[in-house]
Amino acid sequence: MTQDVGPALCVVVPCYNETPNVAPMVAALDAALAGIDWEVVFVDDDSPDGTADTVRAIARTDRRVRCLRRIGRRGLSSAVIEGALSSSADFLAVIDGDMQHDETRLPVMLDAVRGGADMAVGSRHVGDGDAAGLASPLRERLSAVGIGLAQMLARAPINDPMSGFFLMRRIRFEALAHRLNGQGFKILLDLLLAAPEPLKVVEVPYRFRPRTLGESKLDVLVLVQFAGLLLDKALGGVMPLRFIAFALVGAFGMVVNLAITLAARRFGFDFGTAQAIGTVAAMVANFEMNNRLTYRTMRLRGGGYWRGLVLFMLVCGLGAIANIGIARALYRQDATGIAASAAGAAIGVVWNYAVSATLVWRAR
Repeated sequence: MTQDVGPALCVVVPCYNETPNVAPMVAALDAALAGIDWEVVFVDDDSPDGTADTVRAIARTDRRVRCLRRIGRRGLSSAVIEGALSSSADFLAVIDGDMQHDETRLPVMLDAVRGGADMAVGSRHVGDGDAAGLASPLRERLSAVGIGLAQMLARAPINDPMSGFFLMRRIRFEALAHRLNGQGFKILLDLLLAAPEPLKVVEVPYRFRPRTLGESKLDVLVLVQFAGLLLDKALGGVMPLRFIAFALVGAFGMVVNLAITLAARRFGFDFGTAQAIGTVAAMVANFEMNNRLTYRTMRLRGGGYWRGLVLFMLVCGLGAIANIGIARALYRQDATGIAASAAGAAIGVVWNYAVSATLVWRAR
């Protein structure tokens, strides 16, 4: 009895709100990968526009198409990891769901890896490749800054470390999976930095197309998360990336607190009232930044946003009490004022982070 053989190539497509691009993507892959046994896994982060339903409708008549719908989890890197680990194909390719990557380059990339490369990367910055699809000067600047930062840490020479278009052997991906950070939107650099030895990378030029359907997800906060990934790798992963982001947001809150307090004093408020106004303003600013940055993939909206804000302020209020109490106790034991304040602040940050992660932005 003859049994079906699994696909040679799995194309992983992380997506969010990409309904209009699903059918064009499948058709484009069908044309580009003629003669290759392939499958495509759309990893959908519970898109409200019905992306998962669109994929499943196509999958009912095309067995090469699969949908992996994630509930309560968001983020391109983690989506790629889950999609890649769901396949038994010999080779894995990653391509964005917005049709801006050139799928016709996939056979060339596959040949490069079959020929001995550890990874083939679709590059906008070699040969006749270009980045014309970056629709605005802001996106061009964000991409350029990200490339510069990444090249400082990437051990393998690469001209386009911000690319989200690459292909490699599944067995090599699985060997690196446990070392991946898994957060943010740029998994290629995560893979390059996770490898114990520099990977042999072949860059394949392609033309980055303008987006015609849907909306871009690239903004300043994506670049901030990318910088956080670089920091996490530079520190060797000794601190959770979210804790680093939470602490940096807290430092920003201190600046907000001071600025608002000084402004309130100039308007004639007494110190106690001015300090209270500054503290509340800092809490609101911290919550908003944490919701947009630190917990971007678990972002609170609607009624959940306001409930989260109230809970966050209660958590931070208790953290402030703990901060002051510990600082006073240490000061009474002959610690210097600076040391006592620093210890109290450190305890306050750890408290706020731990309780916020558990109660405010808990996995839903």
